[in-house]
Amino acid sequence: MSIRCSSLIALLALCTLAVQADVTLPSIFSDNMVLQQDTSAPVWGKAEPGEDVTVTLQGKKEQVKTNSDGRWAVKIGTPKSGGPYEMTIEGKNKIVIKNILAGEVWVASGQSNMEMSVKSSLNFDQESAAAKFPEIRMFTVKKAVSDTPQWNCEGTWVITAPETVGAFSAVGYFFARELHQKLGVPVGVIHTSWGGTPAESWTSKGALEADDNFKPIFERFEQKTKDYPKAKENFPAVLKKWEESAAKAKAENKPAPNKPRAPSEPEKDSWKPAGLFNAMLNPIIPYRIQGAIWYQGESNAGRAYQYRTLFATMIEDWRKHWNQGDFPFAWVQLANFMGKKAEPGESSWAELREAQEMTLVLKNTGTGLAIDIGDEKDIHPKNKQDVGKRLAYWALKNSYGKDVPYSGPSYEKVRFHEGKAELEFKHDYDGLKFKGDKPTGFAVAGPDKKWYWADAKIEGKDKVWVWSDKVSNPIAVRYAWADNPDVSLYNSADLPASPFRTDNWDGVTKGKN
Repeated sequence: MSIRCSSLIALLALCTLAVQADVTLPSIFSDNMVLQQDTSAPVWGKAEPGEDVTVTLQGKKEQVKTNSDGRWAVKIGTPKSGGPYEMTIEGKNKIVIKNILAGEVWVASGQSNMEMSVKSSLNFDQESAAAKFPEIRMFTVKKAVSDTPQWNCEGTWVITAPETVGAFSAVGYFFARELHQKLGVPVGVIHTSWGGTPAESWTSKGALEADDNFKPIFERFEQKTKDYPKAKENFPAVLKKWEESAAKAKAENKPAPNKPRAPSEPEKDSWKPAGLFNAMLNPIIPYRIQGAIWYQGESNAGRAYQYRTLFATMIEDWRKHWNQGDFPFAWVQLANFMGKKAEPGESSWAELREAQEMTLVLKNTGTGLAIDIGDEKDIHPKNKQDVGKRLAYWALKNSYGKDVPYSGPSYEKVRFHEGKAELEFKHDYDGLKFKGDKPTGFAVAGPDKKWYWADAKIEGKDKVWVWSDKVSNPIAVRYAWADNPDVSLYNSADLPASPFRTDNWDGVTKGKN
């Protein structure tokens, strides 16, 4: 080997050691970040094994020695709301993170209705012009899939301004804006979402494997992986057939069929169980947060009964990994969507909403209703302002102790007598009311389980009587039980009642796993 070659190898080795020695941080720790105020916040990174690392913030200093893998982590006290502050991380090199604020930090996650941007929501021109909130910042995790839990992700903290807000998650931004204006403190949102994804992608592999009910999820993906080579090979022919059908439809002035999607490469498939947890959630854990908001469920609507268990498992899984107790977790109940039905009947979307409602048995959980602000023809309704506000109402009441109405009327119990049903609700506030020309959305059934539209009237502050001349002996009541129901029941705070049913008869998604 020549002297020149040997020298080059030695130089490369020295460069590699220098890189390994440098203290490095995951991208969540970067300029413009928001730290959860007045708490003990984890900070972590990598350096050379055995290296001493010091973290300093506002005069507070924590020191740690890296382990054999070069990993290190400390907890440091954070100031009360305010800033800007600087954080210094020092080992054999020195990193200074600038323009840090202390305030309230929330994770915003889910599928496309969380991913949907401010630019795509209502009144973007006005919203953009008014977006002068330098104390609202958003960190958006770049989309990625992984088989194993990742240490880092791509993303940067962005300050709210007219030129930046358009790319923000609309629900995340409008939620943060409401908190910022009501609390008067900085708000940081860590946005991690991916359109068209199911809850199992956002749940760790260990949590999914611990429940036999989720075996079909793994089996389905394994079969999809086996079928991929053949599906990829056949796709050109499938696409050509579609092109011919689309051209024919156009010539006949008819709607074209939906364009087929190319089969997903298994390693990059966003439906991979735990794939998004590993790549898009694990890298931000255990960054100190106040809570999480979630907008997802459309991709699981065909398996609503399974979602009863899956959704609760996911929430508890997040809490276990974050290791900061039962932190607040609120979600958006699926909005009204698709065509209205002339007669009452079954609905997979209603069953998914029910599964979401059932998850409220978990501590410190809540719902932002969207049953009256959806769009019949668009699965992505543009009114994200009210969605963000309704989630914020729950947080203001339950996380910050503010005296604000935060829930629509919620069904509590029923009593049947004299051919009528007497329903009782909570969260009526100053009383229940109907909107519209007449009460709508109610249906009753007798022992034959046939459903008929029903009349209704309010009695007192919190009771509703329901009946139908076609059902002499009602034994069950449903309200807003449809993909896109008519809704009429509200409380004095103008918040809609949550859909419900008093029966427990088998639904259309039972057994579909």
